[in-house]
Amino acid sequence: MSDQKAQPGQIRTEVHGRIFKIIIDNPAKKNSFTPQMMAQISDAITELDRNENFWVGVVCAEGADFTAGLDMPRFFGPKAEKVESPPDNIDAFALKGRCRKPIVTAVQGIVYTIGIEMMLAGDIVVAASDSRFCQMEAKRGIAPLGGAHFRYLTRAGWGDAMYHLLLCDEFDAARAYKIGFVQEVVEPGKQIARAMEIAETIAKNAPIGIQVTKEAALKYIEAAERLAIDYIPKIRDRVFSSQDMVEGIQSFVERRAANFRGH
Repeated sequence: MSDQKAQPGQIRTEVHGRIFKIIIDNPAKKNSFTPQMMAQISDAITELDRNENFWVGVVCAEGADFTAGLDMPRFFGPKAEKVESPPDNIDAFALKGRCRKPIVTAVQGIVYTIGIEMMLAGDIVVAASDSRFCQMEAKRGIAPLGGAHFRYLTRAGWGDAMYHLLLCDEFDAARAYKIGFVQEVVEPGKQIARAMEIAETIAKNAPIGIQVTKEAALKYIEAAERLAIDYIPKIRDRVFSSQDMVEGIQSFVERRAANFRGH
């Protein structure tokens, strides 16, 4: 095993034989993502995809929570930061291509917004029983922009997808398992070990066979996904030009209920 050291507030990676482990490391802020971390996780997933020494990826997080989402002030408003990834990178939400290798994601505690979108961009999810999920962007005057609007449908079907996307409610691991977001629920603290076990089992199989199986499965949904992905700029333009977005971000920063007006 090799270990790439990093300071908190970054993405760490480890190599375990044929398994490439990607670790979200910002537990002091509930693993909320900075622009730099978004670029780093894109680099890591791209490395998994392109390095033939790696056959399976595991995405997990340090601490009690998977991620609370974006560190909002660092993405929106006067203090917004911009960190560009190489144009040919695979992003964390698999909007610019999917990783060829299977990805097993282990989640625990808070799994909000982009956390759900990241895990749904992978293939298999192991959740600690204390996991709490919420796609709350519309509560903040924006909208899901990382693939939730179509991957909820792929995993859960229309009714369950709309139920959670429109209510912006919080649901538990048992519910996530029931609607197909999660494939296994384990005791808190055991989710990463179980994800590694699953990855090790996958890595014992022929890598070409595994990769073409995923590739063939993606053929079934890729045309519809591409249409939904291409529509994201229109969603972004509409919400980013709204007063409701300004109110949503301001209410989040001020820790108060938002007063939306529909414009």
